[in-house]
Amino acid sequence: MAVKLKSTLLFYLFFAISLQSCAQAPIVSGAENFEKYLHNIANKKVGIVAHQASLVFGKTHLIDTLLSLGVAVQKVFAPEHGFRGRADAGETIYDQKDKKTGLQILSLHGKTKKPSEESLENISVMIFDLQDVGVRFYTYLSTLHYVMEACAENDIPLIVLDRPNPNAHYVDGPVLSEENKSFLGMHPVPIVYGMTIGEYAKMINGEGWLNNKLKCNLTIIKLKNYSHETSYELPVRPSPNLPNKQAIALYPSLCLLEPTKISVGRGTEMQFQIYGHPDLNIDGFSFKPLPNFGSKNPKLKGKICYGKDLSKIEFPKKIHLEWLIDAYNESPNKSDFFLKGFYRIAGTKNLESQIKAGVSEKVIRESWEEDLNHFRSIREKYLIYP
Repeated sequence: MAVKLKSTLLFYLFFAISLQSCAQAPIVSGAENFEKYLHNIANKKVGIVAHQASLVFGKTHLIDTLLSLGVAVQKVFAPEHGFRGRADAGETIYDQKDKKTGLQILSLHGKTKKPSEESLENISVMIFDLQDVGVRFYTYLSTLHYVMEACAENDIPLIVLDRPNPNAHYVDGPVLSEENKSFLGMHPVPIVYGMTIGEYAKMINGEGWLNNKLKCNLTIIKLKNYSHETSYELPVRPSPNLPNKQAIALYPSLCLLEPTKISVGRGTEMQFQIYGHPDLNIDGFSFKPLPNFGSKNPKLKGKICYGKDLSKIEFPKKIHLEWLIDAYNESPNKSDFFLKGFYRIAGTKNLESQIKAGVSEKVIRESWEEDLNHFRSIREKYLIYP
């Protein structure tokens, strides 16, 4: 295996160096930074947390690459949406065998969300490689938490292969309060926290957020040619209903409309780029949600929804509350606007009350500032990139 690793590693190093010789050096992901971690997994039994976006140089899946290098991959652990990224939001994922590789795939979004002691038997090192989008309620953060906790409890080192955060250029939104913790948010962070998943893993460890304040034996394989201001377009969608860069950019703001009666485009090809409802008093734009990839039974299926098209607006640099506020104000029946569990997405029970009371966006945003400033001081300790 050593000879095979060396020769293949030389190929990838040459490829990476040739890319960096371009006028503007491209980002090199942690997964592509082979020289920093292959020696840590050689001759070891490896478990991997991965999904469809765990790619190397935008083309080859990390697992296929590691298997071709002779790495002894034992098991794959799959997050929400599954290993191949085809399941609906919130859909239960079941254990299965991957047809391509023959590897056992264990679900972290089914009966259990944390790797069991039994599932970690014969694993001597774990790799975590999920493409995050930098939003608190995107559940890959919760999967990261539970994987770190399970590794700490079973004395298994964890290697996080860092990836760019397409929403890393700002920090905004209400900070999650302890009483509102769920799988949609486990930590006291704002909706948009401005960190890569590697930086976030450091924060989980450093702030003692694991059960009994355990510490995970954590290694971060860093990105190259990256800063928090670096623009990044994902080569594949990180989950079924985030089809493009615009949807990912609008997701932090429009997801606040998910736990309301409003549709945000699931069941169309413009998910998280539009919003609407049959009763909204808006002219000029309409759409009809129908079952499609990533949404087998979309909200307001088959009904014509009137609303707004945001697919061409400039990428946000803050959480935009005006769409939530406008949708509420334009709804003729406000009593059923907010659905059960809105606070789990918002992170606070105050936001729903503020909107119902007609509080302005400016005043709402001012109510976040003290908590946001406290979070920024915590965040600063764990940043890897400028």
